[in-house]
Amino acid sequence: MNLTKQIVLEIEGRLATVTLNQPDVMNAMDGVMMRELADIVEELKGNSAVQVVLFRGAGRAFSAGGNVKAMLDPRGPMKMEDIMVDLSRLALSLYSMPQITIASVHGAAAGLGCSLAIACDVVIAEETSKIAMNFIGIGLVPDGGGHFFLKERVGTAKAKQLIWSGEVLDGKRAMQIGLVDQVVPDGDAWNTAQQRAQLILHSPTASMVASKNILHAAGCAELERVLALESEAQAAMRRTSDHREGIQAFVEKRKPNFTGQ
Repeated sequence: MNLTKQIVLEIEGRLATVTLNQPDVMNAMDGVMMRELADIVEELKGNSAVQVVLFRGAGRAFSAGGNVKAMLDPRGPMKMEDIMVDLSRLALSLYSMPQITIASVHGAAAGLGCSLAIACDVVIAEETSKIAMNFIGIGLVPDGGGHFFLKERVGTAKAKQLIWSGEVLDGKRAMQIGLVDQVVPDGDAWNTAQQRAQLILHSPTASMVASKNILHAAGCAELERVLALESEAQAAMRRTSDHREGIQAFVEKRKPNFTGQ
């Protein structure tokens, strides 16, 4: 077991499990956690002995996304340029890694947490999961390849509606539109994900990965372009008054007063 500050990596034979390990904040990610996650996924990508990777969240959620309070902390400002580099590393590694990836989703998978979950090859969600690409609530755009992965799963037209509305979907609704691959009763996501992992490990995994590589080959260049555009847009959005109002309203637990500025 490799225990880092905020991420736990366990490898047992051909199976790796990555656990987001900040349960006190519903696995909301600050810059350190994002960097650690990108490092671990890159490390796994180069580990030819591992064939399946499970992603899960400790506690009561998969991940509530980016840590909004950390954005306001003057003692540890989140440098958007560094963060976007790490998120680009994470998204590209996830999409191109020669392993089958499975997300076990319970509770919230919001914002960056949603991007991470839907980047996986298989997404298993519990019925009352809360899945949302809700960057709009704090005046930002999806990152971590969120635009790309959302478009891959639901198409451009639906992706726009989900991004613009920030709609929160439960597991059943998410499966109806193709955002997740399997919905299970509450409390069953982790066991189901482990069972799926074992099924894959007892399948011709080399054949499965070969098909994944073929299907993803053309998308790698597009993902790189999307990540560059996300980085540019996010830096611009961080400077807007709507973003400042959005995070202030979030912290104060009130409805934001956006002005389009």
